Amino acid sequence: MAHRSLLSSRVDRRRFVLATGGAVVAAPALSTLGVQAQDSIVTTMVTDTAGIGDESFNDLAKEGGDRAAEELGIEFNILESQTAADYVRNLTDAAETGDLTIAVGFLLADALTEVASQYPDHKFAIIDTEVEGDNIVSYIFREQEGAFLAGVLAAAMSQTGQIGFVGGIRIPPVMRYEVGYVAGATSVNPDIQIAIAYADDFEDPNLGKELSLAQFNNGADIVHAAAGRTGIGAFDAAAEKGEGFYVIAADQDQSELGAEIQLGAVIKGIDTAVYDSVEAVLNDTFEAGAHDLGIADDGMGIGALNENVPDDVRAMIDAYSAAIADGTIVPPVDDDTLEAFEPVSPDSLGAAPAASPAASPAS
Repeated sequence: MAHRSLLSSRVDRRRFVLATGGAVVAAPALSTLGVQAQDSIVTTMVTDTAGIGDESFNDLAKEGGDRAAEELGIEFNILESQTAADYVRNLTDAAETGDLTIAVGFLLADALTEVASQYPDHKFAIIDTEVEGDNIVSYIFREQEGAFLAGVLAAAMSQTGQIGFVGGIRIPPVMRYEVGYVAGATSVNPDIQIAIAYADDFEDPNLGKELSLAQFNNGADIVHAAAGRTGIGAFDAAAEKGEGFYVIAADQDQSELGAEIQLGAVIKGIDTAVYDSVEAVLNDTFEAGAHDLGIADDGMGIGALNENVPDDVRAMIDAYSAAIADGTIVPPVDDDTLEAFEPVSPDSLGAAPAASPAASPAS
């Protein structure tokens, strides 16, 4: 597939996207959302500021809502947040006009805490952090587990012995991506060099490209990008560098940005969490509390591997995945647990290491 840049494809913000038919209406037109079909519910998803079109976190959540609309017959709406100041207003609007409000992202936690207490009879779900409340279900993911496998892949495939990581904002879910990636890479190659950079922004593909190019120009040949819309820039950087430079995507398969560039993708079950929360409300089985999802729960994993990844590397990834699932390996979650983490060699798992310090991708 040919690479396509999305640097200029940002959609208009602060809007509703009605999944049933795809119509777009201005955000103030909220009165129509209270109308619902019999035996159905109205669900409204509130995005973080990266919004729809991030090719990552928010888009994946939308996929879950779209599937719920199609398969369960519910009305699914999306309210995008242009700035953090929109979070409380958007969550309030959603709570007043529907049955379930889904807050997408760690950054909405404080706003949800405030709004949910004001609407005790309304049901809320939040992705990527835990917010306590009798009317809130939280979905937390063990990103470190999928990122560990990304580190295994990167270290096994690197031809230079140098890899990179580009993050958006160093909030806990992104930090878990970072430290898991480092732990996986150093398990395969203790001498691997890892460059780490943060954009402090989830919405700037140009900066993502700049940071990725800096790492590529300094010797890295693989970059793992966990940066929302900012991570799109990593694909543009790899495309500019040409053959032999790769990106490992975060949250979902991003091969449409360049199948020849994507080495693999950490897969995160955000879409399933959204779908499950809708189904629970629809079936009157909603229960407040937290769901902590990882490899063993089919909540995290790695997939969409490039055809150039050889069988021995795939087998190594499978061995590490099984060891994480059964608790033999517990990837770190922050700086302290990373410092204490003891790398686990492929040999100790009975997995053959790559044929060389870096398995050679086919030309």
